[in-house]
Amino acid sequence: MTHLNRRGLIAGGAGLTVSVAAGSVMAQSVTRFAGRQAGRAVADHAAFYALLSRRARNSRDGVVRVDYAGWLASSADRPALGRYIDTLSVLDPLTLTRPEQFAYWANLYNAATIRVVLDAWPVRSIRDIRSSLLVAGPWKKTVVRVGGVDLSLNDIEHEILRKGWSDPRVHYAVNCASFSCPNLPLRAWRGAGLGAGLDASARGYVNHSRGVDFNGSSLTVSSIYKWYAADFGGTDARVIAHLSQYAAAPLAARLRQTSRIAGDDYNWAINATTGS
Repeated sequence: MTHLNRRGLIAGGAGLTVSVAAGSVMAQSVTRFAGRQAGRAVADHAAFYALLSRRARNSRDGVVRVDYAGWLASSADRPALGRYIDTLSVLDPLTLTRPEQFAYWANLYNAATIRVVLDAWPVRSIRDIRSSLLVAGPWKKTVVRVGGVDLSLNDIEHEILRKGWSDPRVHYAVNCASFSCPNLPLRAWRGAGLGAGLDASARGYVNHSRGVDFNGSSLTVSSIYKWYAADFGGTDARVIAHLSQYAAAPLAARLRQTSRIAGDDYNWAINATTGS
């Protein structure tokens, strides 16, 4: 059966026709950003940092929530988000250092996702913002143009970040505006201290029940670990080993006694502040 995962990607089956030639050309244009070329420049993300400090907050349930309604109503903050995205779009990311490139793409993804939600607000779930009649979610729509290349959220995450870095912590860096997604960072990503920041984000997610949960001896994980199992090792044992790497002591002990994943779960409710 054909079904779609969290980013609107086909997870199995057949029945869709695509232009292979056109897709190949586009893929080559996009994946050049995933190469190893790097410069010495550093990008300025202070504007996004300021916006997140005003509009995102950590809630009592441990989920970072966004004041979309307030952001939309602000005569300053909504255009400021657009200007920040425009500033990134005219940069050549390949002139940045490798850590700065990662921060650039992760921040661009998160900022563009917020803009997509604001443009459609109010919504109960980002999946209600459709790429087409057949595809739930906005992930296949063009959201930004960089270096003459039109990019979708899927392009940024899957063709650039995942292929360019081959690091499972990509999944802790990007936020899909949903309850079950790893938290939107309260500070914009920067190249300086990137590794430590990604590790902290991973720990925050793994040690929250929406990342890892036990019902008795049965282990349930976020569907992210099923959809992208290959990124985390490809087998239950390797996914569990990844989780153990970031789990706090009590959880890590339980994971070491577990050999299989019983199930997965994902809550698509929008990550909005109460009353938004």
